[in-house]
Amino acid sequence: MQTAQDIIKTVDRVVTAGPYTADWSSMKGYPVPSWYVDGKFGIFIHWGLYCVPAFGNEWYPRQMYLQGTSEFKHHVETYGPHTQFGYKDFIPMFKAEQFDPAQWAALFKQAGARFVVPVAEHHDGFAMYDCSISRWTAAQMGPRRDIVGELAAAVRQHDMVFGLSSHRAEHWWFMNGGRQFDSDVNDPQYQDFYGPATPIEGESGHLDSRPYPDAAHLDDWLARTCELVDKYQPQLVWFDWWIGHTAFKSYLQRFAAFYYNRAAEWDKGVSINYKMDAMPPDAAVLDIERGQLNDIAPNFWQTDTSVSKNSWGYISNHDYRTGESLIHDLIDIVSKNGALLLNIGPRPDGTIPETEQALLREIGRWLDVNREAIYGTRAWKVYGEGPTQVVAGQFQETKRAGFTAADVRFTRKDSTLYAILLGWPNNQEAVIYSLGANLQLGLGDIQRISLLGSPETLQWQREAGALRVKLPAHKPCDSAFTLKIETN
Repeated sequence: MQTAQDIIKTVDRVVTAGPYTADWSSMKGYPVPSWYVDGKFGIFIHWGLYCVPAFGNEWYPRQMYLQGTSEFKHHVETYGPHTQFGYKDFIPMFKAEQFDPAQWAALFKQAGARFVVPVAEHHDGFAMYDCSISRWTAAQMGPRRDIVGELAAAVRQHDMVFGLSSHRAEHWWFMNGGRQFDSDVNDPQYQDFYGPATPIEGESGHLDSRPYPDAAHLDDWLARTCELVDKYQPQLVWFDWWIGHTAFKSYLQRFAAFYYNRAAEWDKGVSINYKMDAMPPDAAVLDIERGQLNDIAPNFWQTDTSVSKNSWGYISNHDYRTGESLIHDLIDIVSKNGALLLNIGPRPDGTIPETEQALLREIGRWLDVNREAIYGTRAWKVYGEGPTQVVAGQFQETKRAGFTAADVRFTRKDSTLYAILLGWPNNQEAVIYSLGANLQLGLGDIQRISLLGSPETLQWQREAGALRVKLPAHKPCDSAFTLKIETN
């Protein structure tokens, strides 16, 4: 088996060779690739051992070892004491016997996704890929398949961009509840799976929590993440929040330099997702979990959220979002110079729940009609108008009411402006105040207005205070409706 130090020797050689060095000043202004800025919509996939118990959410492996939690109680009642049945014992139950990567990729393509990002390793430490420095992998146990590798090939065959996520950083403390009582986390023969499981002073997720990750954990993180880059050549690498911890600062710079240097060798456009302030905004792409921005951002950004309100991984009692709410989020995010990474959670057998398939197909049907208002567009001078206020920041998506017919979002492409109505006006007249003749937004003279998906000729009038457009009797689609406004 290869060691972390073997991989790190290669990492340091690549970083030394350049063109990027392990400091943020070297990566200042690193370009966001066109496939990303133009693509706007991707699929995130949380699939791992945590889908087997299908209880609580994808943090089941942590919660099952925290005494007093509902997961702890459920685990003991369902599977027995933690010394007899620990998290590792879910591995033989994770068979993925119906996993069909070509079928998944076809569904994602039908949904209108332009990029796909499976979780390569979650906080639990079970790698969904063929990791050379761990035996605890889907390639060697459970499914005995290189899930990430198979999916990468299928995604690329369908002309979508392949990315992946790593949550390895959080493994430093993730299983530490098992240290507090007699459990298999304390069994030496499983230490290479459960990891350091380090008891933390105060809140585990804090970005200055102590004790800091030691050199062994940091080297392991760097080696695993760089091996993912070399083995699968992802064009997007997504990180969760804990890479923002103080201890990771120099290691994250080494990883970014390595990745960007590899991309230069491949002649491919790549990007890194980070949260909060883990990286400089001009060196990577900010990701906002379950939240959005309330205005146009100068730098391209991303929201990651899930089709389920209560879990990212498969559980037995999902509280699903509606297709319309997801479509509205996509539109709002794109109007503010962002992209949407939408998560699904397959079952242990590798099938995607039917409700989640239906949601993806609903988005795909909307994009079939309105695709030109999303793909390849850019934000306009204002993102839109209307009464519904979006609260900026992470975990804020539930803090607003649903969008209405009075809410409008704008995108643009060359001399064409797209005004997307987030509802169908009751009187079949769209009134857009931002496009009044007296407003100084530089729209230019309107030559033609049409409704995407409709063959009808529209009647419209541009007044001093608003643009008024009479809509046809029949809706061309559901959820949102795009006026294509062509100017000179």
